[in-house]
Amino acid sequence: MGDDMEDIVKIDEIDKKILHLLNEDGRMSYREISRKLGVSVGTVHNRVEKLMKNGVIKKFVPVIDHSKLGYKLTAIIGVRVKGGVLRNWEERTAYHKNVLAIYDVTGEFDAILIGKFRDTSELDKFIKGLLKENDVQRTYTQTVLNIVKEDMTSSKML
Repeated sequence: MGDDMEDIVKIDEIDKKILHLLNEDGRMSYREISRKLGVSVGTVHNRVEKLMKNGVIKKFVPVIDHSKLGYKLTAIIGVRVKGGVLRNWEERTAYHKNVLAIYDVTGEFDAILIGKFRDTSELDKFIKGLLKENDVQRTYTQTVLNIVKEDMTSSKML
């Protein structure tokens, strides 16, 4: 993932409308999209293929309600890692079942984790596991009391 301006993909209004519709329902057929937008099915197909090729659409996945699966506790965890090993530590930790996101950040911590847990004892076990790792210097955990907005699929920026 680069930050260069050349990595930015230019899209037009039809592309934006297609993205909005697919964001609402990723299973929407090209035929239904074409009817809603007044363009041909071929146009929709070509546009979606181009958006996938350019990396604007990474993949089609279901949006999972983790609370329905018992993961009702959300935690935000700041982690300070020993110098020079952040990337390796992140790669190992990213695959932990409870971790939804890892961000490199500025400030007091090197990374912020967003995790979902069944209960406080599962969170406690996870944190104690982190602290046992040689590369982790310290953690800071906040539990979420109320989710005001959580939409990792938002297309509102378009």
